[in-house]
Amino acid sequence: MQTIEQPAFCETEEKKSRFLATLVPYAQFADRLTELRKEHPKANHHVTAYRYLNDEDQLIEHGKDDGEPSGTSGMPCLKVLQGRDLINIAVIVTRYFGGTKLGTGGLVRAYSGAAQAVCDIADIKPYIPQGTTRLFASFADAGGMEQACSRADITVLDRQFDTIGSLIEITGPREVLADLSARFPPLGSENTD
Repeated sequence: MQTIEQPAFCETEEKKSRFLATLVPYAQFADRLTELRKEHPKANHHVTAYRYLNDEDQLIEHGKDDGEPSGTSGMPCLKVLQGRDLINIAVIVTRYFGGTKLGTGGLVRAYSGAAQAVCDIADIKPYIPQGTTRLFASFADAGGMEQACSRADITVLDRQFDTIGSLIEITGPREVLADLSARFPPLGSENTD
């Protein structure tokens, strides 16, 4: 699977209709859609499609036609995201009608073409599942635990100290968290990742 960290934008045209395609991380989708509706109040449609993993790692995906004939816009955009194996991502295609009807086949080609075009220019990266866990080390081993965390792509969320050692909560790539959890399991706590 692949994803993006930064939004991307491009514009395409089909028979004088303008298609403004925006690709965003899913976490930014709702806000960006609201902004685009404000920025383009005279646009005819704001077609959307998204794919993301929920908290239970279930794939959620949807395409919305936003007033275009059923199946001619949202689903073609979603199929582009599926075909590129993109996850935790959304595409919004804003359309300004150019005066010439495109027909159902023309709409499918135009919307999927806009989604393809924005994906072509996006900085697409491999998707690395993230998680959170807690680690424990005695004071004698706390330096080694901190050093192991600093070498990996880990962010420390919280540090607590008691009479026997150090407990930290961290976030980062799940694979790295599993390795660190095996080396520094928390006392009396369950790991969450």
